[in-house]
Amino acid sequence: MGHDKLRKFAENETFGCLLQPSAEEVLADGFENLRDHPVKGHWFGNGAPLILELGCGKGEYTLELARRNPNRNYVGVDIKGARLWRGAKTATQEGLPNVRFLRTRIEFITAYFAPGEVSEIWLTFSDPQPKSENNRLTSPGFLERYRKMLKPGGVVRLKTDSRFLHEYTRAVIEANGLKLQACTTDLYGELSSASIEPEVREVQTFYESMFLEQGVPITYLSFTIDREGPYVHPAEKFDPARWRELDNSRRSFSHGKDQK
Repeated sequence: MGHDKLRKFAENETFGCLLQPSAEEVLADGFENLRDHPVKGHWFGNGAPLILELGCGKGEYTLELARRNPNRNYVGVDIKGARLWRGAKTATQEGLPNVRFLRTRIEFITAYFAPGEVSEIWLTFSDPQPKSENNRLTSPGFLERYRKMLKPGGVVRLKTDSRFLHEYTRAVIEANGLKLQACTTDLYGELSSASIEPEVREVQTFYESMFLEQGVPITYLSFTIDREGPYVHPAEKFDPARWRELDNSRRSFSHGKDQK
């Protein structure tokens, strides 16, 4: 491990806005019975809406949303401590009271957020996982996790350069009878779309800007997941080979370890 990464890990321990719980504690009773962390239901204590960004990387999206909306609380979640160091350091330097970061696997997310505690979930440029459906952050298994935390009417927002992930998510929404609120396959090419809030375009990640410079369209959709019962896979509603081939032909960057 490099000296710079060790330095960041050490500094992470000093940030009051960064929670780095032990995975062993969460898994003490097994993966199917995650042990609740004491922060669950007690993140900010001010009653303001709580918004998550899952797979937040360096936290730039979480930070900018928090700056724009001081009356809302934000938590960025990622497993990479070296990435979270940047977001936590910036939040500390700027004294942002409405930002926290959580270092954990997204599979464990229900151990940290209580039923009805979360108002929105952002998925920004998530790994599309073209060969592993269960690892996609909009797969039925993950949606069932999100439903446990979201308020009634809570929104999931997906912003991605991957047409594969976009179309897969649309298929999951349709297969499960979920409510699609907004949808576009070219976010910056449809400026007249009244159903998409201006903030969705105005806040960009570093790699989003790079994708746009390369001429790669950015897709966006938002939906609610209020329906009860188990969620199903899209099956015949989604053709993975078609969208995987399109992704391979249009994307200039891979989702490697240094992205975001």
